[in-house]
Formats: sequence, C-alpha cells, structure tokens
Amino acid sequence: MRENIEKCLHMLAQHEGGYVDDKADSGGPTDWGISTPVYEAWIGHEVSAEEMAAIPYAVAEKIYRQEYWEVVHGDELPSGVDWAVFDWAVNAGPSGAAKGLQNAVSVVADGIIGPQTIAATHAEQPNKIIDKIAVLREAQYRGSKSFNTYKKGWLRRNEDTRVAALEMAKGQ
Repeated sequence: MRENIEKCLHMLAQHEGGYVDDKADSGGPTDWGISTPVYEAWIGHEVSAEEMAAIPYAVAEKIYRQEYWEVVHGDELPSGVDWAVFDWAVNAGPSGAAKGLQNAVSVVADGIIGPQTIAATHAEQPNKIIDKIAVLREAQYRGSKSFNTYKKGWLRRNEDTRVAALEMAKGQ
C-alpha cells in the first residue's frame, strides 16, 4: 500500500544494515543490501569497493523505491503482502519475489507483477498470502547451495518478515 513504503523502508534498513563483502556471497560486495551490479547499473559505471562501502542511505532509498518497490507494485499490494514481497525482492531479486507472490496466489508465475497478479492478491486473504510467501521463500533458501552458510540469518529474516507482515495485515 502506498502509505506503507516508509515503514517498509525502515524495516528493510534493519535487515540490510551497511556494507558487507562476504567472499562466500556470490552477489559480491553489498551496501544496504544493494549489490555491486545493481549499484553500477544505477550510477552508470563500475565502482570500487570503497565506493560500494560509501553508498549514502538516501541513494539506497531511491534505489529501493525505483528498482524494488515500484517493480513489485508495492503501492498496489495489500498491506503486509507489500512488505513480504518487497523484502524478498531486495533479498533475492524482484523477479524471484514476483514469482513467489504469483505462486502464492495461483497465477502464471512469469516474474512480472501485473493486473492479473494484483487482482489475485486482492481476492485472497492477506494473511494466507503472507504465510504462503514465507513457505515458498524458505523453500527457495533451502534449495540454495549457500543454505548451510546463511541458513540462520535467512530463516530468521524470513520469519521476522512474516510476523511483521501479518501484523501489518491485521490493521487493514
């Protein structure tokens, strides 16, 4: 929902923190959860590790809005569902999160949220969608070759997102 973006950005910043250069992460260095390729595409040139480590939060927020929230149509999703999809999009990519939502609402999973997906989300109870998303997200994590390395953090993040999303859905 349009009015949820600020709350979602705040919660996302708590999940993503700052700069990380984990050699085991195939995504490479990230800052605020934004990968090097995403940042380079955003600013139009290659960046050094130092530049990655110095992404201002205001820039990260603009990237979150344009490259994730808008791509998954956060303004058009029910309260709580918006957070569950947005957090997954930042964590694993908008297409994967879109496919997860589409699977949760039983529409063709093409990775692009459009009118059919949005209509399907409004035709089902948000709490049911949120729970389905959490199950699908966990399955995606468990299927990752990096699961053993990151399982504790990934599973905690998924559960924290599910709980917060369910709480948001109650208010609607």
